[in-house]
This record gives sequence, structure tokens and C-alpha cells, in this order.
Amino acid sequence: MTTDPSPGERRQLLNLAYRLLGSLAEAEDVVQESYARWYALPEPEREAIRSPGAWLTTVAGRICLDVLGSARARRERYVGEWVPEPLPADTGRDDPADRVTLDESVSMAFLVVLDAMTPAERVAFVLHDVFRYPFAEVAAVVGRTPAACRQLASSARKRIRATQAQATSPARRADVVRAFKRAWEAQDIDALVGLLDPAASVIADGGGLARAVLRPVEGARRIVRYLVDLSARLPALTILERPVNGEPGLVVLQDGETVSVLAFDVAGDRIAHIWAVRNPEKLKPWTRS
Repeated sequence: MTTDPSPGERRQLLNLAYRLLGSLAEAEDVVQESYARWYALPEPEREAIRSPGAWLTTVAGRICLDVLGSARARRERYVGEWVPEPLPADTGRDDPADRVTLDESVSMAFLVVLDAMTPAERVAFVLHDVFRYPFAEVAAVVGRTPAACRQLASSARKRIRATQAQATSPARRADVVRAFKRAWEAQDIDALVGLLDPAASVIADGGGLARAVLRPVEGARRIVRYLVDLSARLPALTILERPVNGEPGLVVLQDGETVSVLAFDVAGDRIAHIWAVRNPEKLKPWTRS
């Protein structure tokens, strides 16, 4: 006789769906739909399922695969650049079952690389390498053979390795982000340039709902000019140090409202990438935290 899914299984589904989709809102929808399908089963069918958690994982994985398959068409209609939804330290949830575990597999840099993969690569890699599902179970989600899923995960692994930056300790990353904040507030152009890799980039996501550059800003000096111009247009900004997806980041407030969340990729002693999320739909967890 089987039992209903546990709160721990719900949290597992949310963690899986967020890593696959890069959106907390979409991940919550996937979890809700997975449970709806579970409770829509006739009771004898539910009773025959040995592991509700495994069944729900398979269903959630397949839903995510479908969502990822349609994402490219939706991205074509998206205004400007798309950046994964940033998460605050507590993801804005009181119930532990509704929180995403913050580790290196949800860092913004990691999620951006995942987003460049094919849907099948992403699902195979996350299920196997992050959640340690055997390829036989991954195959049931992806709809391919275990050997094919092994190849998909291997291809994804190569993508990850190709984009990994020089290892930097958490304390050093925090120091660099803090120094960037102070230099930005002081409008110290030389300090800002020194903190940025010469080939650094800024990608901003306004989604057509908030003002943001529509293309990446590349090069340290161009980025500094962009930041100085931004401060000149919005002089009443407050910049706070806050963890973003478990990594050192910054939150920008205007009149007490969160208007931007910045995530950083630090390589050595310099910032290689900045992701600035301004889309208010993606900032909802930050307005609750």
C-alpha cells in the first residue's frame, strides 16, 4: 500500500524544476501540475505505485522537458536579453518545502550555461550529475535510451567545463563584489575598471517591463560608462550586499523598492560577468524578502 508524497518530495521537485527552467514561478507551476496529475489518478493506480516520489519526478521532468522545448519560441517574443530568475537567501518562502536549496548548481553562472544546452542535454545532465539519478531512470524522463542519455550528459559536462572560470574562494568573491559596490557608490572610475576583467560583460533583463539595455555591454570601460550614466539618471539609488542564488550579489533599491538584482561571476580577482535582472516579474521574491 503506497503513501502520499512527503513534503521532502515536494521540495525535491521544486529544486529539480528550478534548475531545469531557471524560473521559480514556472518551477512552482510544474510542481502543482505534477501533484494535480498524481491526485487525478484513480486510487487503485496510486496504490499500485511503489514510489510516489519517483513517479512525480518522472512526471515533473517530462513537463519541464516540454516547457524547455517551447521556451525558444517564447524567447523570440521576449524583449531584450533573458536571464534566469534570481533567488534571495530564503526564496521568499516560509514553508521549507517551498524553498530552493542554494548551492553551486543554482549559481547564475551555472544556470546561464544550462540555458545554452538543448532541452534533452539539460534534463539528462541535471537529473544525473546534480540529482544522481541513474541513466535508466533518466531515460524514462527524456524518452531515449540510457546510452543516449549518458552521451547527452557527457556533452553537457563538456559545456560546463569549457565555461568554468578560474576558481575563486567564496570570501574572495565577496570581497570583490563589496569593492565593486563601494567603487560604484563613489563613482571611482579607475577602481571600477580595475575590478572588471577587460573583456567583462553585463547582461540586463528588463523583459520589456523595465528599462534595460537590450544587448550585452562588453568591455570594462564600456561597462563603467554604463554604470556611471545609470547613476546619473537615477541618483537616489541604494545598493545593498545580498546573496543572489547563494553567491555574493547586490540589490539595488529606489525609494525602498527593489529595482534590480545583480549576480556576478568572479574569476580570480576580477569580475568576468554581471547579470542584472530588472524585470519586475522576476523580482517578486525580492519584494517579499
